Amino acid sequence: MSLRLVKAVIHSWGCDCMFFFNYNRINAALSNPALAESINVFFGEARAKKLRTKLNSKSPKEREHLIIVGLKEYLAELGGTYSIEYFFKDEKGKKTSHFLIFVSKHPLGYKIMKEVMARESSNVKDGVANFGYIPKHKIQPNFLDNLYSEIDSLAESLLVTFSGQVLSAKEIFHKHNIGTNYIYANYQEALRKLEEEERITTNPSANERRKINELVTFGENVIVTFPEKQH
Repeated sequence: MSLRLVKAVIHSWGCDCMFFFNYNRINAALSNPALAESINVFFGEARAKKLRTKLNSKSPKEREHLIIVGLKEYLAELGGTYSIEYFFKDEKGKKTSHFLIFVSKHPLGYKIMKEVMARESSNVKDGVANFGYIPKHKIQPNFLDNLYSEIDSLAESLLVTFSGQVLSAKEIFHKHNIGTNYIYANYQEALRKLEEEERITTNPSANERRKINELVTFGENVIVTFPEKQH
């Protein structure tokens, strides 16, 4: 197959695409002259040549990042503006064997699939998923996990990104979430935390919104005012 086939699949209204990406084979083939033609067909000759040059002397982790970035950039050029990947690790839990790649022209399709992939992820920290599968017995605890919070990181990022702006929670999500591992529930939690710490102001305020199981709701239409960043 070539990525232009994906373009044909998503061309019509309301059409999305998910495909199996055999990362192991693609990674090896990019360095194998005997398979150059197959890779040229898949990525397009010019892009494949550029990608091979970038991969020279790179570590396995760097190669994986560059290949996925190159793939997603090409999909965007073909009309698949919104794409998300879900990885699968091998039995040792170390190397990536393959990906499922989802491609859409619309942010709603992206949002829906992102929530599905998050629910099916093998590792979730502070409600934020890793968007992949690692054999359960191979997931190693990380001593750094207790040193920072994923939601704290998101909250700080929102303060910087939207400094001095006034937006709805829905706008914040759509402007910020593309290319991240955060789903809408993570944004609700981060915004609720900032509100409790009085680092943002909201309309309606927390006192005016309903509670569910003692938790103040944070709907898409809540207006958030971010303070100007202090220099």
